[in-house]
Amino acid sequence: MRPKKRSFSIKGHRTSLSLEEPFWAALKEIAASDDRSLADMVGSIDAQRGDTGLSSAVRLYVLERYREAARTNKPNEEPAHSTENIERSPH
Repeated sequence: MRPKKRSFSIKGHRTSLSLEEPFWAALKEIAASDDRSLADMVGSIDAQRGDTGLSSAVRLYVLERYREAARTNKPNEEPAHSTENIERSPH
């Protein structure tokens, strides 16, 4: 799966972000659930990322949000997210 590049304006500067489609889909879900735009969410992640690359910081943010959701779901409840686009490892 190849990353897809999208451009955003953060603090008045254009920047590109390359993510695999499942990460884009997850980021959109998170932004919608927080009632925020993608640009606003990416800007917030950018402001807090330190020395980490932006694409890596976004992936880590998505992972943490999904882990948080998994911890708060009840055992018999369906997950709040969809994994249908995530390819499973054959291992």
